[in-house]
Amino acid sequence: MAALSLLDKGRAVAPPNYNRWLVPPAALAIHLSIGEVYAFSVFKIPLTHAIGITYQSPADWKQPTIGWIFSIAIAFLGLSTALFGGWLERVGPRKVMFAAACCFGAGFLIGAAGVHWHQIWLLYLGYGVIGGIGLGLGYISPVATLVRWFPDRPGLATGLAIMGFGGGAVIGGPLERFLMSVFSGPNSVGVTGAMIVMGLLYFAFMMFGVFTIRTPPPGWRPEGWVPKQQAAGGMITSRTVAWRDALKTPQFYLLWLVLCLNTTAGIGIIEQASPMIQDMFKGKWSAASYAAAAGTGFVGLLSLFNMGGRFFWSAISDYVGRKSTYFCFFVLGVILYALVPFTGLQKWNSIALFVIFCGVLISMYGGGFATMPAYVRDLFGARDLSQIYGRILTAWSVAGIAGPALVNYIRKSQVDRGVPVTNAYSTVLYLMSGLLFLGLICNALIRPVSESAYTAEAAPAGPAPDTLNRANVPSTPPTQAKL
Repeated sequence: MAALSLLDKGRAVAPPNYNRWLVPPAALAIHLSIGEVYAFSVFKIPLTHAIGITYQSPADWKQPTIGWIFSIAIAFLGLSTALFGGWLERVGPRKVMFAAACCFGAGFLIGAAGVHWHQIWLLYLGYGVIGGIGLGLGYISPVATLVRWFPDRPGLATGLAIMGFGGGAVIGGPLERFLMSVFSGPNSVGVTGAMIVMGLLYFAFMMFGVFTIRTPPPGWRPEGWVPKQQAAGGMITSRTVAWRDALKTPQFYLLWLVLCLNTTAGIGIIEQASPMIQDMFKGKWSAASYAAAAGTGFVGLLSLFNMGGRFFWSAISDYVGRKSTYFCFFVLGVILYALVPFTGLQKWNSIALFVIFCGVLISMYGGGFATMPAYVRDLFGARDLSQIYGRILTAWSVAGIAGPALVNYIRKSQVDRGVPVTNAYSTVLYLMSGLLFLGLICNALIRPVSESAYTAEAAPAGPAPDTLNRANVPSTPPTQAKL
């Protein structure tokens, strides 16, 4: 019981003179763990051989069936952030992160049982539903905490928090492949043992983040920082829009569409990354083992782009603005998605160009997630960030289903029609380019929130204190009031 009392909201408040740069490692411990979901495609081909082992038997699962595991996990990620954003505000980040560790670890264990007994519904329930809830709880709690620690650099803050989520596959992909090789044999592809070990390891690693996270004390501000009323063409406010009022604004729904369209395009590649590179360059591999290794390497490389993009683009957005950053995402995305199919054609047939184009696209996919919390904070203020951003993340739920489903089922329909597997992705990639063009239009329509949406509040306080424990702390501005 004494250990559980450490999860109380009051026990997480930082002491005087606490260095805020000690908080990002706690966030990274959580996000590097749950970011394993981006390496799930490494499991896909082994799971299609779970019965036949060395070949795909008629009783084995097909790729579209397995693809729903990832989609369900992402869907419940978004739903849980919307449902539990208010709970995070009430109980603080530690209890929420502890629940995330329990759900994410349990998801692996239940999923392992599903593989062992060849029951797909257990994988849907375990890794998908329960693990997905763990993803959502683990995703939002460090983000909301870091935004409050870095009100002077909200883009950098969200990049620090979310960068680990994008980089989780760098660890997860090779770990999955190694553990499957350890546990594989004449009667097993090794997925069951790999999932059990990973569930236990990730739970332990996430507990480090649980007990090291800290929240700023009431009234805290960075030394020398004074909030500005308006900046970047009126797109940043220091005022507050209550979450219920935010849901009535067009800006909320435009942001939802912007995130949904950007995410749908990127997540389709991520979920199918390992099979995609093996399919599009099928003649390049002299052996199946080389193809599998290339698929795992591609997943890891995309994870690096995902992680780097989250930090790079979110930091850049502090200088050029969130709207301009998303403009870059959509314009470049439209062009690159239209070009990716040509990399696999005989005229180009370039793995290097394929990897570079996909890497840039996934960097912008990750950058979109890292920039969105700051975009929300700019328009609506920081007080109700968890509730507003949590509801916008339901766009991720929709994208998590739509993106992989489009890639898996359009690919299958193309192959069934006799299209060579190397060209089976062209149609869906052109479709993704079109979706990003719609996102470009939605982003262009975003304007500052109208005056009537803001919560009535007192005038902002005076200059910030010089130190964390200075005796006369000024009144807390609305955007910093609720921890």
